Amino acid sequence: MAATILVCDDDSAIRTVLNQALGRAGYDVRTTGTAAGLWRMVSAGEGSLVITDVVLPDESGFDLIPRIKRMRPDLPILVMSAQNTLLTAITAAERGAFEYLPKPFDLKELTSVVARALVSPQARPGVAETGEEKLPLIGRSPAMQEIYRVIARLTQTDLTVMIMGESGTGKELVARALHDYGKRRHGSFVAVNMAAIPKELVESELFGHERGAFTGATNRGIGRFEQAEGGTLFLDEIGDMPLEAQTRLLRVLQQGEYTTVGGRTAIKTDVRIIAATNKDLRQLISQGLFREDLYYRLNVVPLRLPPLRERVEDIPDLVRHFLRKAEDEGLPHKTLDNEALDLLRRHRWPGNVRELENLIRRLAVLQSGDVISAAAVSAELKEPARTFAADEGEGPQSLAASVEQYLTQYFLAQGDKLPPAGVYDRVVQEVERPLISICLAATRGNQIRAAQLLGLNRNTLRKKIRDLGLEVIRGLRTE
Repeated sequence: MAATILVCDDDSAIRTVLNQALGRAGYDVRTTGTAAGLWRMVSAGEGSLVITDVVLPDESGFDLIPRIKRMRPDLPILVMSAQNTLLTAITAAERGAFEYLPKPFDLKELTSVVARALVSPQARPGVAETGEEKLPLIGRSPAMQEIYRVIARLTQTDLTVMIMGESGTGKELVARALHDYGKRRHGSFVAVNMAAIPKELVESELFGHERGAFTGATNRGIGRFEQAEGGTLFLDEIGDMPLEAQTRLLRVLQQGEYTTVGGRTAIKTDVRIIAATNKDLRQLISQGLFREDLYYRLNVVPLRLPPLRERVEDIPDLVRHFLRKAEDEGLPHKTLDNEALDLLRRHRWPGNVRELENLIRRLAVLQSGDVISAAAVSAELKEPARTFAADEGEGPQSLAASVEQYLTQYFLAQGDKLPPAGVYDRVVQEVERPLISICLAATRGNQIRAAQLLGLNRNTLRKKIRDLGLEVIRGLRTE
């Protein structure tokens, strides 16, 4: 006997389209344009599955869903909405919806979700309402809609998440959304940037230390795991974690316990781990810089954030958001004209959303008029630096331009603050580590030949390999 699908939408055209599509898929379909009509059918015991809009003429679909779930907890509900924001996806999951479909959606995807829901309906537990917090993520592009849907699924789990994306794409915002809308929202959210901590202090920073554990440890130190107990620990730039600390982190993920530096007693921990990286961890694994077993422990749920150039349709929404933030900070109301927005859509955005935010902040401060023109935007945008060795014979000049661009974006990313001390050593290491790794790979691990290739003394190369924590793999070939 065919399953009966109840469709509720105040748009008659949408009801007709869904009626035809689901009918062709072999389902019996009943439609209504009001929440009251849907409630009558559900109360009468009709329907094997519900598809409902959020905005209805007599009642919000979100208000109706909890009543349906109380009466018929096993009845799967699909929510569709043109208000396709992260908050919509999160709310749908919190109210117990099986799936959220942003309008417009693909009819094949709809029938696929319907079939999946009917085979294995999963009622999701309700949680407290989130209130009217400001949205942490902005964008209505298909790429962002998929991100919202994944976040909505993950908020009610403690699964470890690996967020991948270029610098400036919003990895920490996603991590905060997973925490703020999840089961651990009442615990602490603790963020640690691995690239900003001297490698000799990473283990103490994460796991804490006992008094006298090392020179200068005059008191017991509390680590980030202890600070995040019961909450979420966000490990940003995980690819920069030293190998020794990786081994300790692996133990936490495997056994749920750790020891402080200088301590002997294992400490049980209840922390959700979210990691992030802008590097290719598989390449680091091949270079011996990242543990493969740790990679698989962290990469339980991979989540790739698209760069801004892959979601340029979100730029107008992002611009309005950043201009509103500028108003909240006391600046006058401003807008961008259409030509200025077109210019922003054509820019490559190597610094992604962070670069766009900094640009809008500058324009809001520097431009006196109410409308920001394309000429003003053009004057602020810089020509992207050429890539290293893009033109024959121009390698050194291009490398210098690339480094200059990298440093410019790095300082802009700090906002009004200066970055932590030690910029010189960090930048040198960023260049030195891959350079030595590639030379060792090219010489198949032969340190004498690699030292000659680099123009270094063999003992100097050995010291650098040891200091950088590089693993020499003999027989490794470059492609």
